[in-house]
Amino acid sequence: MEIKTDFLIIGSGIAGLSLAIKVAQLGSVAIVTKKEKSESNTNYAQGGIAAVTDKTDSFEEHISDTLDCGAGLCNKEVVEFVVREAPPRIQELIDWGVNFTKSEAPPHLYDLGQEGGHHRRRVLHAKDLTGREIERALHEKVAALPDVKIYENHIGIDLIIQKDNQGNIINCLGAYVLDIDQDRIHTYRAKYTILCTGGAGKVYLITTNPDIATGDGIAMAYRAGARVANMEFIQFHPTCLFHPEAKAFLISEAVRGEGGILKLKNGETFMGKYHPMKSLAPRDVVAKAIDNEIKQSGDEYVLLDITHHARDFLMDRFPNIYNKCLEYGIDMAVQPIPIAPAAHYICGGVAVDHFGKTSIDNLFACGEVSCTGLHGANRLASNSLLEALVYSHRVYTKISKSFRQTQISTVAIPPWDPGDSSESNDSIVVTNNWDEIRRCMWNYVGIVRSDKRLERAARRIDMIQREIHEYYWNYKVTKDLIELRNITTVGKLIVQSARARKESRGLHYTIDYPDTQDTFLKDTILVKQ
Repeated sequence: MEIKTDFLIIGSGIAGLSLAIKVAQLGSVAIVTKKEKSESNTNYAQGGIAAVTDKTDSFEEHISDTLDCGAGLCNKEVVEFVVREAPPRIQELIDWGVNFTKSEAPPHLYDLGQEGGHHRRRVLHAKDLTGREIERALHEKVAALPDVKIYENHIGIDLIIQKDNQGNIINCLGAYVLDIDQDRIHTYRAKYTILCTGGAGKVYLITTNPDIATGDGIAMAYRAGARVANMEFIQFHPTCLFHPEAKAFLISEAVRGEGGILKLKNGETFMGKYHPMKSLAPRDVVAKAIDNEIKQSGDEYVLLDITHHARDFLMDRFPNIYNKCLEYGIDMAVQPIPIAPAAHYICGGVAVDHFGKTSIDNLFACGEVSCTGLHGANRLASNSLLEALVYSHRVYTKISKSFRQTQISTVAIPPWDPGDSSESNDSIVVTNNWDEIRRCMWNYVGIVRSDKRLERAARRIDMIQREIHEYYWNYKVTKDLIELRNITTVGKLIVQSARARKESRGLHYTIDYPDTQDTFLKDTILVKQ
């Protein structure tokens, strides 16, 4: 079946939904999301949105904190307009029904949190379930729009690219999409295709991300010929709950923001050795420090102690975290929380300009799938939801200027060709490769890297990729196979980028090149040959 729409939005997090609300004023919108519509990285965001909303703060200070955290690779122009455009975007969320936690003490209107790398309290939140509250409000708003249709349990396979006779890319025409429930592949033809697919945490064995975060948009864009950038910069969240029964539950940065102190199992504090901000240091510093301490001590985890706060405060400020810890027998009011680092956020992605446009005409990207230049080599906490909001608005402003002059292409698009593929009766191949690629990335391309580890990873990934390629074209396409293909592609991009950067900067630390070099003060760009 061919489905025509003005806007094809792939992904249903804050970027995709906020964009849909705006472009619905212009034309028809199809949102493709591979699970239920509320399942997204946004939904799991605990901390909040960093923005200057208080007279005690300033744009200049937020800009300075972002630049400091980005380790020299931030695009200063991008940082400045994202920070300065934040207040109207926050007001839009409020107008759409997002209920941020209010302050009980004047002069602040909202209860502002502080997180690692911030020198001021500037993080708006809804207790410790900010993402869930934003998703709730945006879904209610989208549900009231007649020109927006959400296709749940649909996963993008590949972008459809028009080329000239010489093989040069002309533009993006849409995408092939698998209807998972019906086991059918549809052709989506659109004026504009916007990737809002989120991150790629599932490329790693241990991650704070939900199962959907398999780097689909990055892999699709790369295969289509779009530029990707800075894939070596993977942010490992320093404080993931360490418990044998917990599936990578995140302990928000806001816990450290409210005075949580990192300690060894013997009760010793250690962050003073690594950074003047101690337990409030930026994430890359904290993650490397914890990794180092764990390796030195032989322990599997360290502790996050916030027991100096009253139980009532903790239950009010962190109801979700408090109850989740209690489920695993940890009372954070009287016991420190065992934590360890986990893959969390990718600072690279599909390279875009100041208005979210990729290197392919009619193809845009916003949110974690994109690389805008805001984060540089390390993301400042709670800047990610802000980036998604600002860039979805910028995509809208860019498209709105050309929308009336742009027509849906009438170029013939061949339907998906399954060839001679058959049903697979050997799903163990997918399962084993899924596990192997993630273990390979965790063991060799983690917080601390080396030339030898990256070389081993490159060899293994090449071997797995060849096997997947053969399997992919021999058997019918399934959701699991699509995701396996994508995490392998993204894993390879991360390794290639890491091998190209012969220095340590921000989130990329290698023992072979421990110093930062001015010659690498540039983005790492990859394009499929």
